Amino acid sequence: MVKYGDRFRTGQTCTKTGKYQFDGYLDGSSTPAPTFEERIIPLSNGETFPPIRSSNKGAWWKYIG
Repeated sequence: MVKYGDRFRTGQTCTKTGKYQFDGYLDGSSTPAPTFEERIIPLSNGETFPPIRSSNKGAWWKYIG
């Protein structure tokens, strides 16, 4: 069961429909920052967690509700 604050990475399958917040790059870098539109995304059950397209980097995503 997914709960607030659980983290997921680019490429994983979403198991709970909701909003997810960017929570860092997989490679540990901090730049470039994602665009405003990329910071919080809606995902539906079965969709794949995306990369940050503006930087073409994999990301951590945190469930926020």
